[in-house]
Amino acid sequence: MARTVGIGKQDFENIREKKVFYVDKTEFIREWWESEDDVTLITRPRRFGKTLNMSMLEKFFSVQYAGREDLFQGLAIWKNEKYRKIQGTYPVISLSFAAVKEKSYTMTISRINQILTNLYSANRFLMEDGNLDDKEKKFFSSVDVNMDETTATMALHQLSIYLSRYYGKKVIILLDEYDTPMQEAYVNGYWDELASFTRSMFNAAFKTNVCLERAMMTGITRVSKESIFSDLNNLEVVTATSDKYADCFGFCEDEVFAALAEYGLSEKKQEVKTWYDGFVFGGQKDIYNPWSILNYLDKKKTGTYWANSSSNHLAGKLIREGSQNLKRDFECLLRGKSIIMELDEQIVYDQLGDDEQAIWSLLLASGYLKVKDLKTYATEFGEWKQEYELELTNFEVGAMFRHMIRKWFSRAAGGYNDFIKALLLDDVKGMNIYINKVAMTTFSYFDTGKNPSEEAPERFYHGFVLGLMVELADRYVLASNRESGFGRYDVMLEPRKPGDAGIIIEFKVQDNSEEKELSETANAALRQIEEKKYATMLIEKGVTKEKIRIYGFAFCGKRVLIERG
Repeated sequence: MARTVGIGKQDFENIREKKVFYVDKTEFIREWWESEDDVTLITRPRRFGKTLNMSMLEKFFSVQYAGREDLFQGLAIWKNEKYRKIQGTYPVISLSFAAVKEKSYTMTISRINQILTNLYSANRFLMEDGNLDDKEKKFFSSVDVNMDETTATMALHQLSIYLSRYYGKKVIILLDEYDTPMQEAYVNGYWDELASFTRSMFNAAFKTNVCLERAMMTGITRVSKESIFSDLNNLEVVTATSDKYADCFGFCEDEVFAALAEYGLSEKKQEVKTWYDGFVFGGQKDIYNPWSILNYLDKKKTGTYWANSSSNHLAGKLIREGSQNLKRDFECLLRGKSIIMELDEQIVYDQLGDDEQAIWSLLLASGYLKVKDLKTYATEFGEWKQEYELELTNFEVGAMFRHMIRKWFSRAAGGYNDFIKALLLDDVKGMNIYINKVAMTTFSYFDTGKNPSEEAPERFYHGFVLGLMVELADRYVLASNRESGFGRYDVMLEPRKPGDAGIIIEFKVQDNSEEKELSETANAALRQIEEKKYATMLIEKGVTKEKIRIYGFAFCGKRVLIERG
């Protein structure tokens, strides 16, 4: 009989006691322990078992779970006598920043203070039996929600000393979702303050802590070393491209197929693979995200489970407000193609508005992209660079982004859909009415980056192109900025069905020094289509010249004029 699927369970003890569905990842315990790394940071996308694995480590090592061999019997780690002797023998400090999602620096520090206060409350027994001297008792008592920042940054360091003395053994520190507050700090504008606080806390807890045996942190991103890890020369960072622990987070294909067999769904292998396969960690391909697989086993149907499991606001904001080049690359990804980028897997949050490499790094770390190929090479100046070939991870991620793009234009009410209908009907009057409604409502929405006005029309129309791609995907193959004839057209819609019209669109911003009327700009766009023979590619694809429609789009501020050629 198939085990019950427990959706959302992240506590190892609860999963084992309830005997719900679980994929054995206990080999991770051995791999980590034998690595002998002092401090380990593992980055994986959300919903990939980070919290469950941290819970597993806590239950395995913590003295609070001594004698709980029932939690590990039958699992891989329990077959090793050496590790049976280690179970339950270390003082463990376990905390999570997953819920620290505040709008201000003050509120963030208050939330972190509450987490640290709860840790101290759970270890209040240390105040008894003469374990602490008077100064230490005073410090212990000072740890509360209103403590000053110096006390807060030293709290983990001091608790390590107290626990190590009490148990006669160095401590293990487990910090889950370390970067959640950092992401909120970037979005809400208090990055520098929080980076300074975090750097001090991490230095005390992980660098100058003589009572530390091992430490592990997990998160989605690898925040740049200069930001918060500058003092940690004992840090081992494991990213999506690292081979370490490659199969310890997420489900491998054989684990997924075994689960499908257990639930009588073996005939659905290809469907599940199409939707959810595609994550790559190090050299381990065919990794599936556990959240989608658990939901599929439970509901017996596909859906965008992982993609919709939490907010994709930051990813959407960065793409929507990105440059025309970024939108063009993203268009390529939506077509199922790959892009080549030089990346640094460190995320420098305060550069996200200026450095597109940082944006692609964030999308990769967050699981929206996968590495198809990775090449390392030396430049002529002797610098080493890494070149990443990136693709959208899988069908689920593509579906999520298409839904996101539709929402971008939902601000324009029915205007965008009405524009699409008018375009298909070759209704130029209707196109002009509706495109101006869309532009008026969405123009600034695509133009709120750090360098707005200069690229405003380009930011808008490339976002507009992404919208065309999503809405017309079943009828047209859409491409932009491709060579045809003697130049590069802006937008081409190649019909999927014989007999349908092919469409070419050229965008131009009014040059007030040469064009007094917007109609002159639109006609200049039409002349460019004719003179550069942009229709050549459509004709070569079998679309007759009579079936090719050309449009010139002229921009002046938020006004748009469309002329038909």
